[in-house]
Amino acid sequence: MLTLRAFRDNLVFFYSPSDLAARPVESGRLIRIGGLVEAGSIVRGEQDRISFTVSDGTAKLMVNYQGILPNLFREGQGVVAEGTLIDPTHFDAKTILAKHDENYMPKEVVDALKKSGHWKGP
Repeated sequence: MLTLRAFRDNLVFFYSPSDLAARPVESGRLIRIGGLVEAGSIVRGEQDRISFTVSDGTAKLMVNYQGILPNLFREGQGVVAEGTLIDPTHFDAKTILAKHDENYMPKEVVDALKKSGHWKGP
């Protein structure tokens, strides 16, 4: 029983913005969210602070992050962020992952976009 509890506590689940809009998770729990960085949503602040909106084409989620972003992070690209949900519309990211070339998008993001009907890839 103790092993199962430790395993459950270490799982990090993936959610799209639509998933979180339909059934929010408890705040403070470590999760991954993903979607596309919405055009015009990136706001840079002081001390490597940044906020941006992640969308799956149906719902949106504001992400706050402090740190150095991956070189390929930009508007319109797929992103996965790991962190905690502050409230149903705001996410505090501890880690940001971006695609590594023009032919790759994180599987979780592709699945979320396909589910919402906004996938434009092959």
